Amino acid sequence: MSIWSRNDDKLFENALVLYPENIADRFQLITDYVPGKSIDDITTHYDDLVHDVFEIDSGRIEFPGYTDDDSGRVELEGDSGRVELEGDSGRVSAERKKGTPWTEEEHRLFLIGLEKYGKGDWRSISRNVVVSRTPTQVASHAQKYFIRQQAMKKERKRSSIHDITTAVDTNTVPPQSSLQNQRGTQNFNFAQ
Repeated sequence: MSIWSRNDDKLFENALVLYPENIADRFQLITDYVPGKSIDDITTHYDDLVHDVFEIDSGRIEFPGYTDDDSGRVELEGDSGRVELEGDSGRVSAERKKGTPWTEEEHRLFLIGLEKYGKGDWRSISRNVVVSRTPTQVASHAQKYFIRQQAMKKERKRSSIHDITTAVDTNTVPPQSSLQNQRGTQNFNFAQ
């Protein structure tokens, strides 16, 4: 087992980007790119990386808190946009993109997951039922859903995906009577 410096890791990561999975002799090309490492070192390091990513994605271990370079600046990009963290200063700047609206199918799956796993187990709902959404997105959707349910008890505004309360809801959800002339009814039909 060889020792990997931060520079070796950086070269390895760059080589993974330069030589994607579909390239023939990928690991030989990566070995040529990272000096002082054998093909066995490269494949073992790659297998370790894949295992670590799986463990992080499955929630078994925390995301590591190391920096990418000597400046202490880390850039992360994900579903909600790009985030830059600046060293020990704690400054965070974020470019946030607007979320993608939930589809009726995703909401129906959310309701099934809510029934199966209960309120608060957003990770299980995300991993096992609404696999197209992250646990954070499921939690946010749930928050809006429960707020909508409380608001409906008081006064209904306009129809929303959050008006669907069961996975097999086939009822037509009419808008508020004062809006009747502006728009028709909306049918949320999930019958297959």
